[in-house]
Parts: sequence; C-alpha cells; structure tokens
Amino acid sequence: MQVPVFTVDAFANRPFSGNPAAVCLLENDLDEDLHQRIATEMNLSETAFIKKLHPTDDFTKSSRFGLRWFTPANEVPLCGHATLASAAVLFHIKKNPNSVLTFVTLSGELKTRQEKDHIVLDLPLYSTYPQELQEVEELIKAATGDMIVQDLRYSPDTKKLLVRLSDAYERSVLEKLQVGAQRFLSAEKTGKVKGLILTLKGKPNGKDKGHDFYSRYFAPWYGVLEDPVTGSAHAVLSSYWSEQLGKKEMLAFQCSRRGGELKISLHDNGRVEVAGQFAIVLKGNLTL
Repeated sequence: MQVPVFTVDAFANRPFSGNPAAVCLLENDLDEDLHQRIATEMNLSETAFIKKLHPTDDFTKSSRFGLRWFTPANEVPLCGHATLASAAVLFHIKKNPNSVLTFVTLSGELKTRQEKDHIVLDLPLYSTYPQELQEVEELIKAATGDMIVQDLRYSPDTKKLLVRLSDAYERSVLEKLQVGAQRFLSAEKTGKVKGLILTLKGKPNGKDKGHDFYSRYFAPWYGVLEDPVTGSAHAVLSSYWSEQLGKKEMLAFQCSRRGGELKISLHDNGRVEVAGQFAIVLKGNLTL
C-alpha cells in the first residue's frame, strides 16, 4: 500500500524555516494504529492525515475533508501549522480550485483559504484567565529561571499556560533563553497543563517594529520539547494580546531557532484568522 506524503514548512517564506509538518493523503481508510506509527516514524512535531469524507470525494475537486493530527506520541485536538500545510498540499500540489477548503476535525470545522502568497486559517479563539502563581511556581521556575514574570494566564479549553515576561526584556532575551522543557514533566504538579507559552510584548520603536508580540511554545507532554511555530498557541495568544493591546489586527513572531511570522485577525464571532506562508520541501510515498 502506497500513501502519498509531503513535508511542508508552515509559517515560512523559504525552505528550512517555520514549522515542518508531514501531510498524508489517505485514498482509503487506514488501520487506526497506523496513524500513530506513521507519525512516530515521521518524527516531526505533527503529522496530518487528510481523509475523504465520502468514497466519491476527490482531492483535486472536493471542498470538505476529514483531518487528524498526531505528534510522535499522541493525537492532538488542534494543530494550526499542520492545517496550513494540509491546505498547501491540496491547493498547490493537487491544484484544488475551491476558494475555501473545510476540514472536519476534533476541534470542529476549520476553514482555510488562499490570500496572495499566504494561507489563512479560521481557528477558534480561546480565552485566558488569571492563574495563581503558587499552583505552578515550580513549573514557571523551570521555564524562566529568575526572569521577571509580568502576567500569568491559563486557557482551560486548550490546557495551555501563558507566561508573559516583563516588558523590560528585549526580543533577544526570549530568543537566547535556554529552556530544558523535559523538566516540565516533573515540575508540573497540577495535572492541568499540557502546553506552556512564553510571550513578550513587541517594542513599537525597536529594530523589529511591526511585531506586536513574540512567543515560544513548549509541549513535552505531547512529546514536543519546543514547537517551532504554533498556530494553536496563537489561538490563545491572539485572545490575550488583543485584550492587552486593544487591537484586532496583529503581527506576531515565534522566536524559535527556525522562527516564523503569523498575521492575525480577530472576528466578533469568537474566531481568529491566522495567516502564514509556506514552502513545500518533500514529495514522496510511504510504503506500508
């Protein structure tokens, strides 16, 4: 059995930057255990599986598909960069002519569209709530050391902890911070955190003016020590920074080693559009 597979660098304007995702096109149903085994074999932060909803569907013509995402360790309920990668494969390799592609997922229906050289994701927007430091103090210490934390929020819908560093810090401080994310597993005592976001306000007058905020994202609970660029984390960050900055249109940058830029647009219907560029770097087949 041959399964077409592609590697796409999402939120990237050139190869070998942004966040790589594997995308598998399933012409036929796959044995359930094979999804996880393939994702473990691909060994990227996410592997996406696009499935036909009906036997007569066609990757080159249909507008609705099933979509699932797996890390090397687990299935996850939402992955932005692998959704962008999936849309890139359908739009640019399969030449799908539809203006909007809809994916049926564990997080509901997600719509994607093309806008010039970007792909736009329509994602749910997740609110954050104040988090008591005492509950997660050991985890914060493991993540930030002695750095000053300005705000601490929790997103119950996504189980993500948002840690805002002091506005006094520059982007370079966040980029250079050495984070041993493997230690988070023993430091997190509450059982409610499955992802940790470090974030920093942009400096409008600095050399990187134009970026409203910066972030890094860690998810060792899902087998991902640091994710290069994370669409789902920005479904949380967008809510927080829109409230803090009083803006609905923002430009964000995730400061991982590979790095990636995200264009953000909030809507009044509780959704957020996250847009990014992409580079398709590999085309092939899995032999099962």
